[in-house]
Amino acid sequence: MFDNTFAHRVLYKLACAALLPLCLAIAGWKVFGTAHALPLPAAGGEFPSQWQGRPLRPLMLTEVEQRFARQFPGTLARLTDGQQVLVLRTVLQPTRMLHPAADCYRGLGWRVAQEQLQQDPDGQLWRCFQASRAGQRLRVCERIVDAGGRGFTDTSAWYWAALLQQSRGPWQAITVASPS
Repeated sequence: MFDNTFAHRVLYKLACAALLPLCLAIAGWKVFGTAHALPLPAAGGEFPSQWQGRPLRPLMLTEVEQRFARQFPGTLARLTDGQQVLVLRTVLQPTRMLHPAADCYRGLGWRVAQEQLQQDPDGQLWRCFQASRAGQRLRVCERIVDAGGRGFTDTSAWYWAALLQQSRGPWQAITVASPS
């Protein structure tokens, strides 16, 4: 018989595994973008047509991403400008399904190091780290922005602010990864 703690760890790792394609799909990203300037999807679920002044085109979600998206309280899209890949999530309610990218990478066997906050050219803070596994190295940065433009670099801080109605949605979560 499983104890509750063990069952929660197993479920958490399964949730992280479900996000593996997202983590791997973003490997070609530039480190910083203008996340606060992206419009949220319209009621019909359309995502921005431009990123950093370049036209975007949608990419197909993998089967695992599609299954995850069906359970996710919001929308999920993968887009590219031909050089970068953008995985954009809008979140309609507080959820633990939006978790730190570092946890996702660790759960999938990546070594995570050098976690730090970094400021982009627009003065926005991002949580960044180095991830390595089997000779591959990535630089990963993430940020969550609420409907009022308030940014969060810590998923837990976002979750509690959203749950306690100190931050209003919908929220936008962007994770950027690039080879390092």
